[in-house]
Amino acid sequence: MRKVIHGCVGLFAVCFVLAGCSDEPGRAATPNVNSSQGVEDATSFEATKRAAEQGDAEAQFRLAGMYAEGRGVAKDDAEAAMWCQKAAEQGEAMAQANLGWMYAKGVGVTKNEAEAVKWYRLAAEQGSERAQSILGWMYANGWGVAQDDVEAVKWYRLAAEQGEAKAQANLGWMYAKGLGVTRNEAEAVKWYRLAAEQGHALAQASLGWIYANARGVTKDEAEAVKWFQKAADQGHAEAQFELAGMYFHGRGVAKDEAEAVKWYQKAADQGHQRAQDAVRALSR
Repeated sequence: MRKVIHGCVGLFAVCFVLAGCSDEPGRAATPNVNSSQGVEDATSFEATKRAAEQGDAEAQFRLAGMYAEGRGVAKDDAEAAMWCQKAAEQGEAMAQANLGWMYAKGVGVTKNEAEAVKWYRLAAEQGSERAQSILGWMYANGWGVAQDDVEAVKWYRLAAEQGEAKAQANLGWMYAKGLGVTRNEAEAVKWYRLAAEQGHALAQASLGWIYANARGVTKDEAEAVKWFQKAADQGHAEAQFELAGMYFHGRGVAKDEAEAVKWYQKAADQGHQRAQDAVRALSR
C-alpha cells in the first residue's frame, strides 16, 4: 500500500445490526440453552431459519448474525457467510457490507480482496455510509483496487456528508495534503472539526495541531490545548506528546512540568519514541 490515510490502519466491520451489533461479528459467547435467554434465542433461531429458508432477505441476514454470534445455535462463521451472501444477493445493503468485511478478513470464507471490494461497493452504491467510508479507504490505499485518490475522495465525501466521522477525518486529511483534491486548508479544518466534534481522536489531534501551527485558522494555542486534551484523554499518543509540550513550555496553558511529565510518560508507555526521549531527558 502506498499509504494509510489518517489512522485507518485496517478495515472495520459493519456489524450485524439486526443480530445485536458487536464491533466484529462472532464475538459473543454461545448462549447457555438451559437459561431462559437461551431458550428464547433457540426459539427465535428456529423461526428465523424457517423464514430465511423461504427466501426472506431480512431473515437471512438476521440468521447470519445468529450464526456469527452463536445466538440460539452453535457459532459457525461459514454458515454466517452463506446466509449473509444469500441476503446480500437479494440486495440487502447491510448484508452486502458485512459480506465485504467477511471477505476482507477471511471470516467464514477464503480471504478475497476483490470480493470484499465488490460487496462493499454494492452497499456503498445503496448509500451505506460505513461501506462508502471503507471503499474510500480501499481506493486511498490501493487495497483490492488500483490506488486512486480522486475515487477515494468521492467515497469519503459521500460518507462524510452523511455524518460518518472516520470519513470526515479522512476527507480532512485529503484536503490537508492535496490528495485527490486541490489542497485547501479551510476545507481540511471544516471536515476535521466535524469529525472532532463527534469524538474522533485523530481528528481532534489534527485540529489541535492546526490551531497550534495556524494552518487554515488564526493561531490559538488555548484552542490547540483543548483539542489535544480531548484526544489525549482518549489515549491518542501523539496528542499526549503534543499536550505534554504545551504544558512544558506554557503554551496555551499555565506552565506545569509535572503535568508535562505525566503526559510524556503516557505517550512513552505507548511506544512514542520522542516522548520516550523526553522522559529520559527530564529524568536526568
